[in-house]
Amino acid sequence: MPNFKTDYSNQNMFVPIIIDEQLIPGTIEYAISHIVDNHLDLSPFDAHYHNDKNGAAAYPPSIMLKVIFYAYSLGMLTSRRIETACINNVTFMCLSGDERPHFTTIAAFIAQMKDTIEPLFTQVLMICDEQGLIGRNMFAIDGCKISSNASKEWSGTHEELRRKKEKLQRASQRIIERHQSQDSLPNEVIEQDLRQKQKLDSSADKIGSFLASTKDKLGSSKKPVKSNITDNDSAKMTTSKGTIQGYNGIAITDDKHQIILHSQVWGSVGEQQTLKPAVLALKEQLEKLPNSSSAPPSSPQTADFIVKPTSSSCLRLLMIVT
Repeated sequence: MPNFKTDYSNQNMFVPIIIDEQLIPGTIEYAISHIVDNHLDLSPFDAHYHNDKNGAAAYPPSIMLKVIFYAYSLGMLTSRRIETACINNVTFMCLSGDERPHFTTIAAFIAQMKDTIEPLFTQVLMICDEQGLIGRNMFAIDGCKISSNASKEWSGTHEELRRKKEKLQRASQRIIERHQSQDSLPNEVIEQDLRQKQKLDSSADKIGSFLASTKDKLGSSKKPVKSNITDNDSAKMTTSKGTIQGYNGIAITDDKHQIILHSQVWGSVGEQQTLKPAVLALKEQLEKLPNSSSAPPSSPQTADFIVKPTSSSCLRLLMIVT
């Protein structure tokens, strides 16, 4: 009979972990940790905290930024997944100093600190510029359509939404009329109809509240375009896979090392409408960098040209901050 080594997979094992040794130079997690700790000015975050005399100790912004940036680099975008990673993933444990922020804390940090986090993009660009990674010779501009967390079924001009509200109200009224004319309906049918009526009334009220609090969105031709009740900044867009409710994301890269110099999302369909504001934003971004002597309009530009980033950790961090 063969003699095999014993399988101990059902036993517990204690493994000593030295946090500093888990972040290996040359990896994206090491780059994130090093840059956040040594190169980014995090002092503006202090103004958001008022617990110097009272209240519990807060998680340092450096820890929150490290785990969020690293999670984003892995495509991990939800706060619940980041919380789970801080509990189960050794790399996240090392980046967080074995702290385990709750998902509500992570979500609140991202939502409340977004205006303070945004300037970090320019700081990372400055680091790239110091390393000679930005050439300022040619810029590639491209866009892609990104789905939003909103249903396109709740889209329409104010007039279309008003008609939809009236349609829902008529459907609700028909249920009432049905019950008045047929008192002998079974209880199961009555309960089902009442649930349906409640759903219709809720949808009609939702549309009514939206119409009362907003005005028609106007397009480039000053004519009304479709609004969305759930996410009014987004727009209906046609893609190769069908129609989505979402945004048009634009990124501008430098040709030398494909550094992302600017990125932004617009709730408009045509990329032609976003080209001019994107170039102006690029010019403004370059003017913030030291020794910037050239403006982007004088440099060649290529629209709809896809540039793939290199594997450099610094470049990947730049993509995360955007």
